[in-house]
Amino acid sequence: MAPIKPSPHLSNVRYEIRGALTRRAREMEAEGLPIIKLNIGNPARYGFQTPPHLREAIAAKLTESEAYGHEQGLEEARAAIADLQRARGARGVDMDRVFIGNGVSELIDISLRALLQPGDEVLLPSPDYPLWSAATILNGGRPRYYRCLPENGHLPDPAEIESLITPRTRALVLINPNNPTGAVYPRALLEQIVAIAARHRLLLLCDEIYDEILYDGAVFQPLAEVAGDVPCVSFGGLSKVHRACGYRVGWMSLSGDPARTAEYRDALQLLAALRLCANATAQWAVVPALQGAPTIHALTAPGGRLHEARRAVIEGVAASDYLELAAPEGALYAFPGVRADRLPVFDDGAFALRLLEQESVLVVPGASFNVPASRQFRLTLLPQPEELREVFVRIERVLAAMAAEQPARAAAFA
Repeated sequence: MAPIKPSPHLSNVRYEIRGALTRRAREMEAEGLPIIKLNIGNPARYGFQTPPHLREAIAAKLTESEAYGHEQGLEEARAAIADLQRARGARGVDMDRVFIGNGVSELIDISLRALLQPGDEVLLPSPDYPLWSAATILNGGRPRYYRCLPENGHLPDPAEIESLITPRTRALVLINPNNPTGAVYPRALLEQIVAIAARHRLLLLCDEIYDEILYDGAVFQPLAEVAGDVPCVSFGGLSKVHRACGYRVGWMSLSGDPARTAEYRDALQLLAALRLCANATAQWAVVPALQGAPTIHALTAPGGRLHEARRAVIEGVAASDYLELAAPEGALYAFPGVRADRLPVFDDGAFALRLLEQESVLVVPGASFNVPASRQFRLTLLPQPEELREVFVRIERVLAAMAAEQPARAAAFA
């Protein structure tokens, strides 16, 4: 019998954060080999805990969580999200323009499905979080990438962004603080980007899931406040700041001129209704998360675990003969690069596989984030600082071995 063929839509879709390297790591674990996993931002797997007052709120409401809820989400939760967005300066946001989903991942898909026609273009950062590219492709769109180069602190060039716009461009995506680079966008840059969106009547989509994870005085600027009347969808959730990935609670709020976004809002509501509702139980954690005392700052301040993990990464790169890094200002990742003057020939995928198989360390190659000819790799800041120091010892061994092989390889290709 003929094999079942998958949809051709998937031919250009990748998600290597949980891809072939991760499958190989699982095979090695099954053989009894311990793996240092640096491939995913999943705080609970590294010993972080969801704040107790969020758990208590859910436990107290279990009997009220057994029916389908409102398709846009629990009213109390949406009201708290709208309050937060207005306090941050967003215009036109109320409870009816807030949507809660099963994580931001689901909402990214819904936001693009409500917008795109086949062949429409979406401007995405390179590197990007690959779900954005996948959701664009799966909804009939075409990704177009603007570069966020390490020599510019992984910040984009507004002129390059504008040069990529065509009559088919519908939306401009920002990730701030950025995954995978940790870049935090200054207000002046966001003002330039908003002006571009206004000139070309683009919808702004801003992934702000790491909004409160900041280091050494970095300042998060919400895009909606800068956007004003320009239509903007802002994404947030409980997964990262509140260390509650498994709760699968994300939200998006639609700001800007309501007259320009009324039909789009209704399309979002239709798609939300088609999946009935988001996880009802975990939504009870939203109000205490947003209105309770912040819990992330003790981790990101000097001496806190995330701050010290970041320090270990920065120091590990500084001590390396082969690596360079634009230090992350926010989020849960670093995106080191391998210096071209030390390893002229470099394949990020081959490096990542070798690091896994020879040193039992799992990272994500930079090409997985839609970076052409990548010399980068992503690692998470979630492990203990001591473990990250050991990781850089192992990385250095692999890079040194690769460097020693370079003359032989060059002669072979001569």
